[in-house]
Amino acid sequence: MSELSQLDYEHLIKRVIEFNPNANLEIIKKAYEFIKKAHAGQKRESGEDYIQHPLRVAYVLAKLELNSVTIAAGLLHDVIEDTNTTAQKIRDEFGEEIAYLVRGVTKITKLKFESKEEKKAENLRKVLFATAKDIRVILIKLADRLHNMQTLRYCVPEKRERIATETLEIYVPIAHKLGIYLIKSELEDLCLRFLHPDIYTFIAAKVSEKKDEREQKITELIELLKLKINEIEIPIYAIQGRAKSFHSIYNKMNKKNKSFEEIYDLLALRIITNSIENCYKILGLIHSNWVYIKSEFEDYIANPKPNGYQSIHTQIMLNKKPVEIQIRTLDMHRESEEGIAAHWRYKGTDRDKKFDRKISWLKQILEWKRNSTNAVDFIETLKIDLFKDEIYVITPKGEPIALPEGSTPVDFAYEIHTNLGNLCKQAKVNNLIRPLDYVLQSGDIVEIITQKKVKPSRQWLNFVKTNLAKSKIRQSLGLVIKEKKKDNFQHSKDLLDMVITDIDKKMVRISKCCNIENGTKIVGFKTKDNRVHIHNSDCPNVKELDQNKLINMQLTEQKEDLIKFNITVKDRIGIAMDILSAISTKGINIKSINMKEHRGNTIVSIKIDIAKLTPEQLNDLILEIKAIRDVVDLNQI
Repeated sequence: MSELSQLDYEHLIKRVIEFNPNANLEIIKKAYEFIKKAHAGQKRESGEDYIQHPLRVAYVLAKLELNSVTIAAGLLHDVIEDTNTTAQKIRDEFGEEIAYLVRGVTKITKLKFESKEEKKAENLRKVLFATAKDIRVILIKLADRLHNMQTLRYCVPEKRERIATETLEIYVPIAHKLGIYLIKSELEDLCLRFLHPDIYTFIAAKVSEKKDEREQKITELIELLKLKINEIEIPIYAIQGRAKSFHSIYNKMNKKNKSFEEIYDLLALRIITNSIENCYKILGLIHSNWVYIKSEFEDYIANPKPNGYQSIHTQIMLNKKPVEIQIRTLDMHRESEEGIAAHWRYKGTDRDKKFDRKISWLKQILEWKRNSTNAVDFIETLKIDLFKDEIYVITPKGEPIALPEGSTPVDFAYEIHTNLGNLCKQAKVNNLIRPLDYVLQSGDIVEIITQKKVKPSRQWLNFVKTNLAKSKIRQSLGLVIKEKKKDNFQHSKDLLDMVITDIDKKMVRISKCCNIENGTKIVGFKTKDNRVHIHNSDCPNVKELDQNKLINMQLTEQKEDLIKFNITVKDRIGIAMDILSAISTKGINIKSINMKEHRGNTIVSIKIDIAKLTPEQLNDLILEIKAIRDVVDLNQI
């Protein structure tokens, strides 16, 4: 064994002991001794001994603080594919658990993603199926892909492009969905390096050029924040400067159409404290000492991202320059770096409820695939499920449920249980009866009213959003339907919300003979039962209808109704957060917030826009805000 290999092995063991002094080192040592013999004489394309690869894969798994069995499987992950070792041999030597993990990684490695769409879709399904059965399979594969990308420069150009493209399309989204920032961000940067080398080189040169100046500014800001936080005696584990990844700089330059200087000059810090309460206290301190940019404020503690990510994000102005600040607890920090891997620790493989919620998206995708015959649709669905924006609604028992934007009570019902969806009769949203196609908002409390004889309606397919709901409705109806992408209204409610008329929306139907697009001229036909059927104005069938029963109609965009408050308060640390907490704990959607200090005194005006409420909800909220200490006055604008 070479000196480098010995050093790497010792480094691996040292890292394992750091996070788990009681780790089973024997199983790791046994796996290491096994691969020394199995990979003896083999070389990587880089020219280094092959054993360096499994060692580095195992080290990534150790950085994620996974258990000894998983690390041992990481060491062994290539022996079935690249040596004469059989799966039975692994089972005999190391047991069924390790053998299963190694077989799972081997199966994924053999899959090819550059083939035709049907085969590509099936291979994607296999990756996700393996992931859903045991998340450690994909964690090992992600670590394997990371080291392969780190050494990709030694491959021929065609292979570099193929592997980098596959990584960006398949493995980066999965790492993102699982919340493993440590792997995701480095994979993204490496993909940028090999797919867009000129852009990568440009950004790298610019970053190097400004490194010293930036580090000086970060150091000064950290000292200033430490001083302020110490004044209110809040414990902090760390205040860190956050280096932007090259890929994130590239993305922001594209999305915001800004220069490198505009993106990179924005300083970024992370504050890690000991409790959620202190996160909000620190936020109050920051907002009371500096002007903050309301459009950049995000509370991911109250509303976590779909992959479980939690932090408070805010942006302040310091010396006329914007500064990004993240505030989180130590547990949130670990989970943001390690994602779902944080739920697999050396203590065992017990799965908690949070873990099961995190992989529920995998099971939903697989369920939808079993009921779809269209490979292209499956790939598109995968992209939607990996990147979609989400809302959080609340069950009557107070449990948050993640759904895609635009979801309805029917989507919610199927998310809870198939039978709840199939027997769904009515829905209560915030204690009010709402139609089943009602579009839910974050913070809504949703209750489903069932009836035994009720069955799913085919019309539900016109407005449900989740692929799980579509799959279950089709199953119940006995349908296999190929969805087609159209540049028209996907849901009848999209259209009905744009119709200017005094007719009850429940009485309006879109005629099956017409595709209504935004900008289309429309006409309504009043039927005998007083319903209105909407047609394109040039629909041939309109000529056959009784012209006296036609109704002129048109489409227009509707503006969202908002409730606007102007709240006058005495300036103190935490007053803004007390008000925001009063609103957010009621599940009310905050649309915007703006604070203005009156010169010459300690009075501050806070303007807040929130989503429309019922009169009862509005009255309760006003009373609660007025009861907050140092609230002087509240006016509804």
